[in-house]
Amino acid sequence: MYIPPAFRLEELPEIHAAMRAARLPSLVTATAEGLMATPLPLLLAPEEGPFGTLYGHLARANPQWRTPPLGEVMVLFGGPEAYVTPNWYASKAEHHKVVPTWNYVAVHAHGQAEFFEDPARLRDVVARLTARHEGGRATPWQLADAPEAFVRAQLRGIVGLRLPIARLEGKRKMSQNRDAADRAGVAAGLAASPDPADRAVAPLIPR
Repeated sequence: MYIPPAFRLEELPEIHAAMRAARLPSLVTATAEGLMATPLPLLLAPEEGPFGTLYGHLARANPQWRTPPLGEVMVLFGGPEAYVTPNWYASKAEHHKVVPTWNYVAVHAHGQAEFFEDPARLRDVVARLTARHEGGRATPWQLADAPEAFVRAQLRGIVGLRLPIARLEGKRKMSQNRDAADRAGVAAGLAASPDPADRAVAPLIPR
């Protein structure tokens, strides 16, 4: 990923926070058969290894886990993003030397993927993923709500993924390269947008 210095995320806790906020990253592998990608909810275990370890699962029928990758695999985490119109820049009125751009947060995690089929490990990953995404609900669903025989059958239909992270790239492009007046204009424009995704980006613009 191309990351100019002004946009680089360097603090590991900040990068991990961006990864946790991305609810459906994509696992990408380069193989002899071409590129393969699967959107996957993933768990981050920050205490495992220098950069953390990712856990998830794929459908057993998905050929990606059976196809040997050429080198490391990559997981793409997308964060808040929004289009930025030049009309929001105060500098447009001064010299008109402005163009559209896009603000966004992205993290790329690299490492060697490990796939596993052990039922106990699979159950643990599924239970932890469920707890994460059911958290905060009035009546959270849990594995024990389903018949045990049904759960065992479902676990046979998946394979687990463990990905110790060997390298991380983090980027937050939020108009840091503009002056204070332009940034204020971008923040105000995004905050006034009818699109909730735009409004979510507005507070991320540095003042």
